[in-house]
Amino acid sequence: MVIIVVSYIALGCVAGVIAGLLGLGGGIVIVPILNYSLPYFGVTEDVQRLALGTSMASIIFTSLSSVRAHAGHGAVLWGVVKRLTPGIIAGTALGGTLAAHVPVQVLTGIFVVFLFYVGTQIFLNIKPKPTRCLPGTAGMIGVGGGIGLMSSFVGIGGGTLTVPFLSMCNVDMRQAIGTSAGVGMPIAVFGSLSYIANGWGMPHLPEWALGYIYLPALLGLVIGSMATAPLGCKLAYKISITKLKRIFALFIYAVALNMAWKAFF
Repeated sequence: MVIIVVSYIALGCVAGVIAGLLGLGGGIVIVPILNYSLPYFGVTEDVQRLALGTSMASIIFTSLSSVRAHAGHGAVLWGVVKRLTPGIIAGTALGGTLAAHVPVQVLTGIFVVFLFYVGTQIFLNIKPKPTRCLPGTAGMIGVGGGIGLMSSFVGIGGGTLTVPFLSMCNVDMRQAIGTSAGVGMPIAVFGSLSYIANGWGMPHLPEWALGYIYLPALLGLVIGSMATAPLGCKLAYKISITKLKRIFALFIYAVALNMAWKAFF
């Protein structure tokens, strides 16, 4: 148990820096490494779902640490977070249910294509129309639903979708990152509840599993990520906007390639 927790503290440190730097929940690192590492600790059943659920639960704490740091710089647009949250609640509940019952290939394929599209836009610094702005209430609820659905389905905190959406609506990049950290909180809370409910009482889950959340790994991830998320936030305010966008775009490409590899090869 000690070895498991210590191992995931190291992973949590990496995830925390990413969360603070790019407004992500860290799931883009946590999910694949959990997939590869859990079997070495004797977890052989429902590995994918445990990776997704554990990642989602860890994002609660990663987002908390990250959003506090960004809020200190005035970079969290709380009004935007509030407008996106109703759709996020519905989307995360549906995403957790889909992850428990539906094959991943179809939704993953759509998501991967979308990620390459937005990643290329950000990397090439293709600017949106100056008149483009955030949509109205119905549009924000719809966008929140899509972000919540895909985030819960693939076990990420939503920054991979929230930051490009806000950037395309002419929100400042650092404000987009800070606001994304705020959006990650409701995604993580309601996504975690969905994974607990859908995994409750399922056979073959390991000891110390709460539904599809593996508690020893979660403990290590939380300790590491909360310690280093403020460091990532500080880095975000020392890097130029152009470099920050390109770093974010490269992470999006990495997520897309990793998801495509796992789903189709």
